[in-house]
Amino acid sequence: MADSIEGRVRSGVDAFLRWLPRWQVGTSRARTRVCRQCFGSPIATAAGFDHDVPHAVQHALLSRMQAIIDEAVDDYTARNLPMVARELAKAAEPETGGYKPDEGLALEFQGLEIDPEPEPGQPFLFTLAELAERDRPVAPPAAEPPAPYSEEAKKALRTELELADDHARQVGTSVCLALVEHRRRISDAVDRLVEPQIDELLAELAQALENPRSR
Repeated sequence: MADSIEGRVRSGVDAFLRWLPRWQVGTSRARTRVCRQCFGSPIATAAGFDHDVPHAVQHALLSRMQAIIDEAVDDYTARNLPMVARELAKAAEPETGGYKPDEGLALEFQGLEIDPEPEPGQPFLFTLAELAERDRPVAPPAAEPPAPYSEEAKKALRTELELADDHARQVGTSVCLALVEHRRRISDAVDRLVEPQIDELLAELAQALENPRSR
């Protein structure tokens, strides 16, 4: 697994570094909610990110690394954990039709809010979330509920869930260890492409504060 994870991490970092030159500080919007994927993530630590790296930049890399973990766990589950795989398949049964603005997004946008934060006194005419809810298909009549699990089956399912969690932790650790090897590449790109934009923005803000009447 280690060799495969290292190759996937390398490819993910390569894709991130190809994307980074397109990032512009002016296109990023402030967040009032904590990103569950990025906040306190050990992957961010492994990448060498600190609190000064903009969230959008961190999210773009962390989304790629999380996709590696998810794919590895999905593959392990499909091959080794039939009960968990069956339950996941039930939960993931797709709805037909309907508008789904959060599907098909590039990795750097997955997991982000689909609508910007509203500004006081400036309501939206509509939001993507509202459109998706309005276009949600009518659910079909509920099928007859399946027979409840026996105590033995419940125990087997709990065991499989523990195995899935253990595998996810192992893959996560492997991803972090592999990512550490790319810290220099990531740091150099952030210093070259991100930091100058942040410095320029801070300089503009400082100038505006020193000369408020000039604007």
